[in-house]
Amino acid sequence: MTFVKVQKTKAYYKRFQTKYKRRRLGKTDYYARKRMVKQAKNKYNTPRYRFVVRFTNKYVICQVVYSLKDSDRVMCAAYSSELPRYGLPVGLKNYSAAYATGLLCARRLLEKLSVKIEVDGDEKSVTLASLYSGAEECTGEIDTDVDEETKRKYFVTGLDRDEDGDVRVRPFRCFLDVGIQRTTKGCRIFGALKGAVDGGLDIPHNEKLFPGYTNEDGQIAYDAEDHKMKIEGSLLSEYMEELKGEDEERYNELFSQYIKNEIDEDNLVETIVACHGKIRESPAQKHSTSAKARSAAGHAGRSKSLTDFPKQKNTPKFTYDERKARVAAKKAEIAAWVASQEE
Repeated sequence: MTFVKVQKTKAYYKRFQTKYKRRRLGKTDYYARKRMVKQAKNKYNTPRYRFVVRFTNKYVICQVVYSLKDSDRVMCAAYSSELPRYGLPVGLKNYSAAYATGLLCARRLLEKLSVKIEVDGDEKSVTLASLYSGAEECTGEIDTDVDEETKRKYFVTGLDRDEDGDVRVRPFRCFLDVGIQRTTKGCRIFGALKGAVDGGLDIPHNEKLFPGYTNEDGQIAYDAEDHKMKIEGSLLSEYMEELKGEDEERYNELFSQYIKNEIDEDNLVETIVACHGKIRESPAQKHSTSAKARSAAGHAGRSKSLTDFPKQKNTPKFTYDERKARVAAKKAEIAAWVASQEE
């Protein structure tokens, strides 16, 4: 039997629909994105907010984003490259850095948002950060609360309630956006999630993919202490101590940047915990305006005319006679030196 190649018909190619470019490049899962950005039809201009976590080769990026028809809008962003300002100069892509970046993003966002509440009969404007401080210390525990009236479950520590026990101001709710990353148990994505929740954001989640969760032979358990050790760097500190005793050369190679910044197994945990405290004290950005605005301000009032900019001063070219004179001078200098050596 002869081989017959199956040729697609002209009708197939006429109906072929090219996928979106980011789908072809493997950057966006549009099946998941469609369901994450979908808004309620009966609520005008009520976007669904997403807590976006991404990892580069060196840093962690956390953003709170919402989508419009034309593009996405970023409400707030935090980068692990900012952590050196808070006393953590190394390990900017590990689990501890992911937690700290999520915490920074949450506190920064809640400082920007304000609501009006009634205090002693007067209407007063306060920030969400003052109403929802989150977990003051990292415990690894999962704190939830239920509004008895609406039966809605909140994943945040300490709901803001009035004298009658009703929720006065709801916490800021968003949903975790992991993109195309694999959500394996204990991965750094959930470190950033835990940091954001401890920072006061309301993000639906459970403990099944956190470090410390086990499900063996139907016995389900979650050890919050294991998760806390992972966040505060206790496990890394133990590994540093063990490696230093076994192979100091390998230790110096792996943790050269830690050694350079005077961080070792004895003060690593204290450094990370102190970083969390500094983030809570001052989560604001280093600059109040964007880099683009600062760049524009630097050129404010300057004319676009080329005559207003300093001209570039290039070294003038030598003429033929000047080049010959330079060569002659060098020859005379060398000849004089040779003559002095012979004497």
